[in-house]
Amino acid sequence: MIIAWIIAETAGIVDVVLGLLSRGGLFMWPVLICSIVSVTVMILRGLALRRKVVMPAAIESEIERMTPGENPERLSRLVYHDPSSLARITRVALQHVRGPRSENVEVVQTRARHEMVRLERGLIILEVIVGIAPLLGLIGAVSGLVHVFSHLGLSSGGGSDTRQIALGIAEALNATVFGLSIAVPTLVGFTYFSRKVEVMSVEMETLVVELINKCYYGRATREQKTVQIPTSVA
Repeated sequence: MIIAWIIAETAGIVDVVLGLLSRGGLFMWPVLICSIVSVTVMILRGLALRRKVVMPAAIESEIERMTPGENPERLSRLVYHDPSSLARITRVALQHVRGPRSENVEVVQTRARHEMVRLERGLIILEVIVGIAPLLGLIGAVSGLVHVFSHLGLSSGGGSDTRQIALGIAEALNATVFGLSIAVPTLVGFTYFSRKVEVMSVEMETLVVELINKCYYGRATREQKTVQIPTSVA
């Protein structure tokens, strides 16, 4: 019974959408393409930006577990074959841990910016769709109104003219409604994913800075003792 109701409701929604497409004019099809692209990108970004994919809990807990000055060999083995963003940034930090701290921080920041670009991949498409979907709908509405008014007065009856104008305007506005109905959820998705990327980038930066502090713990003191020149006694 429930399955039959779902099928009936789905069929009704499909009929409504197809009716909007058929009555909205030529510009409804670009808006439809925008909707398909928007849904596809949001699904792909939703899968790619899962926390366990970007910041695996095992690596995060290992960084937090490390004590200052501890050998990061276990963490190095953990991130060696891991494809996550946090693992790639951590590998860069561990590869340059023998060099100066300032150089390591600079290399890590460069890699972090690169990873942020990877995480933001596809979001520009959502931003473009947010801008063009309402405009395509508006163009479709204007095009429909031009078509309506170009035929104004061609019929013999005034009542018939009024009815045709009302139907034409309603059909023209279908494009605007459809364009806005695509732009609004796309805007929500773009804002959500942008904020998610920003939050995870800050968290990864915090973790890697914590890792660098632990790896370089006590090193500055040892270096100062090494380069210290003993003063001669007169």
